[in-house]
Amino acid sequence: MAGLVKIRCEGGRGPRFASPARYTMMAETTQPQPREITRAGEHDVKIIWQDGHESVYPARALRLACPCAGCVDEMTGVVRLIDTSISHDVHPVKIDLVGRYAISITWSDSHRTGIYSFDLLRKLCSCCQGQGARDVGRGQ
Repeated sequence: MAGLVKIRCEGGRGPRFASPARYTMMAETTQPQPREITRAGEHDVKIIWQDGHESVYPARALRLACPCAGCVDEMTGVVRLIDTSISHDVHPVKIDLVGRYAISITWSDSHRTGIYSFDLLRKLCSCCQGQGARDVGRGQ
């Protein structure tokens, strides 16, 4: 049975989310699939997964966990991003689906090259792994 993922912004404020608001997801998959992606509070990102689990990602932690080649060396996995270069009030401006496997985020600091796979996002969930986004995202 195919599920739907809704990407939206509550209250008319915050990031602009992809249109149209509903996307049909793959029927049979072992990859975690979101049912809904929205904001939590002023800046954070909330995902409700198909299995009912709810993940909340603090915006700055998610930005620091960016997996793009500019933030993490592609060959060595060494973090290039300097924590202190990221503002404490960084937040998503726009979130788009990337195929059926990921989202891309345009950040308030103009960064927009990271692709956050659903597998990565589920691993970044602090209650699923017992670690913060920074630790899981960097393999530390």
